[in-house]
Amino acid sequence: MERRRLGKNGPELPVVGLGSWLTFDVGDEDQELVAAVVSTAFEEGVRLVDSSPMYGRAERALGRALAQRRDEAFVATKIWTPSVEDGRAQFEAQRGFFGGRVELEQVHNLVSWETHLDWLEQERDAGWIGHLGATHYSPSAFGELERVMRSGRIDAIQIPYNPHEREVEARILPLAEDLGLGVIVMRPLGEGDLMPGPERQALEPLGVETWAQALLKWCLSDQRVTAVIPATAHPEHAGENARAGTPPWFSPEQRKLVETLAR
Repeated sequence: MERRRLGKNGPELPVVGLGSWLTFDVGDEDQELVAAVVSTAFEEGVRLVDSSPMYGRAERALGRALAQRRDEAFVATKIWTPSVEDGRAQFEAQRGFFGGRVELEQVHNLVSWETHLDWLEQERDAGWIGHLGATHYSPSAFGELERVMRSGRIDAIQIPYNPHEREVEARILPLAEDLGLGVIVMRPLGEGDLMPGPERQALEPLGVETWAQALLKWCLSDQRVTAVIPATAHPEHAGENARAGTPPWFSPEQRKLVETLAR
């Protein structure tokens, strides 16, 4: 799997990661399935995993599934609350889930971002956090996201990007490139809205096995993207998604074909 650097000073990461939104919010009875998804993804080269307190029990399930693989993983999670007190409590819980540290701590949906970055910078300087980031899913907030990006206080952003959601192409992706920020793509499969996609025969010009791989390669063929984080509850899909992280990347013509098929 190809690796790309997370911003100017970040580590090189495999370009396909693993999200946990809507898939890892499970109880003990489904923990083995989460472990199987994580295990299959890691066997295919995945190292970046992403979660949030917003995702219910996902952080806990993910932390358990990493188990002996924790040192291999690059954990990205989030602070999601307007309260500093609650944010600190979320972070302490995350340290418990993820072996005492978080590689990338993101302010989820820019909630109280200035206030949270004040104390998160202290935790980073103390060595409990590797890098800081910010996320948002809505183009209506991209003006505020630009302000955070220009602040010099973050190393990465997380934004939606797929053939149906391309607003980031106008200003966010060019600015990230100019500032040297990492870009993690949420919703590369359109949160399921782009699935199941066309028949296998239509994918032959793309050289991929599945429509999900076509969508992931569509994102990754934009070199400004550091990594994509598709979520799945199926181990076989985790393996298939991971295999989208190997070049060759799509030509402009192939990207246009994916856009046409996505309509």
